[in-house]
Amino acid sequence: QVQLQESGPGLVKPSQTLSLTCTVSGGSITTNYYYWSWIRQPPGKGLEWIGYITWTGSTTYSPSLKSHTSISRDTSKNQFTLQLSSVTPQDTAVYYCARGTSWLDLFGSWGQGTQVTVSS
Repeated sequence: QVQLQESGPGLVKPSQTLSLTCTVSGGSITTNYYYWSWIRQPPGKGLEWIGYITWTGSTTYSPSLKSHTSISRDTSKNQFTLQLSSVTPQDTAVYYCARGTSWLDLFGSWGQGTQVTVSS
């Protein structure tokens, strides 16, 4: 069974870069047709898809966040990362990573989530 674990600082100052890592076990991030996503949920609001990186390393981002978002991977560590630059308090949220086995199953498996607070 695939396991996903988010990690990174829980507190980020405004204007800085939010950086999170998703460590994957029980499956390879290079497996054909798999998608690896970041999703977030601000307090009191719904889930928001941030973007994904595919099994080939190609990336796609939410249009509203694209200018500040970068998703990358380290295949030797079986990890993928999120960087969100120039953050504001509105970026405070629980951040999740997720795995999908195809385009028809983009968010089948989730990590437990990690709280990130943007505050000075």
